[in-house]
Amino acid sequence: MTTFLLRRVAGHAVLVVLAASVAYLLAAAALNPRSNYADRSPRPPDTVVDAELTRFNLNDETPLPQRYTVWARGVLHGDFGRTWQGEPVNDELWRRLRVSMRLLAAGAVLGGVLGVLLGVYAASRNGRMPDRLITFGSFLLLAVPVFVLAVLLQLAAREVNDLTGLRLFEWVGESSPGAGEGPFGPLGGLGDRVRHLLLPTATIALAQFALYCRYQRAMMLDVLDAEFVRTARAKGLRRRDALLRHGLRTALIPMTTYFAYTFGLLLLGAMFTEKIFGWHGLGEWLVDSITRGDVNVVAAVNCCAAAAVLLAGLLSDVAYVVLDPRVRRRTA
Repeated sequence: MTTFLLRRVAGHAVLVVLAASVAYLLAAAALNPRSNYADRSPRPPDTVVDAELTRFNLNDETPLPQRYTVWARGVLHGDFGRTWQGEPVNDELWRRLRVSMRLLAAGAVLGGVLGVLLGVYAASRNGRMPDRLITFGSFLLLAVPVFVLAVLLQLAAREVNDLTGLRLFEWVGESSPGAGEGPFGPLGGLGDRVRHLLLPTATIALAQFALYCRYQRAMMLDVLDAEFVRTARAKGLRRRDALLRHGLRTALIPMTTYFAYTFGLLLLGAMFTEKIFGWHGLGEWLVDSITRGDVNVVAAVNCCAAAAVLLAGLLSDVAYVVLDPRVRRRTA
């Protein structure tokens, strides 16, 4: 098992390097950081602009292989370079990464767990009213884009706030200015953060729930009448116990692979969610940096995204080994 996982880690490391390199090369070839200086008044001389861009390794007149070499050498030393304004990318990168992790962790876990549980429940009630309701709801969520879902949740939250006369939901930023002040002290600040977290977390969770629910239901239906389930029931286990002890473990095995594929969609959904709800995370930073032609920022965010997707793939490999004894025997 250890050898198997080490081979997978090595393969994922190579893919991260390739993905990060391609992201930088595409960004450096397509984006134009020079345009940021064209709108200044008075417009700086071309020689000054060239000197500034060269200092930050952003000069489009420098050969692309040379710029890539400088960037790659810096990344190997843990330095993602500087923005077109001369600020270190690293400081802002780690700050925004923490913001995105607070949003993604809660939404992904909640959506994944609910999706799996309701998918199993729907499959066990195949063709009945609970199954039909869950199927309709998941299909409806799949048909609604993430950014539309976020706006609909904002409208619903506004109605709830108006009906109750309380600020139960907030949907701009992570917290309100001065939220930790007042009679409740730090507790008031915590409550304010929770109110700001509810809607964006729900947006991420609902999108993930729809994906996992549909897939888990289909996988569970495949094992309902499997021989090992019928054998367990013939030995005296109730249908529910046979499904949970034997069927669910088998049905979860394909979900481990599916998790790695859906992680990319999770990052895409988070990008829209951060922009709509005013969360200053990696997704918002990436969108703003593309419009500014900030090559080093775009490359750094894509490098983190590639590492996150491939880390999800590694976690799915570990779960696959744990759930499937056949893999453990082959890798022993």
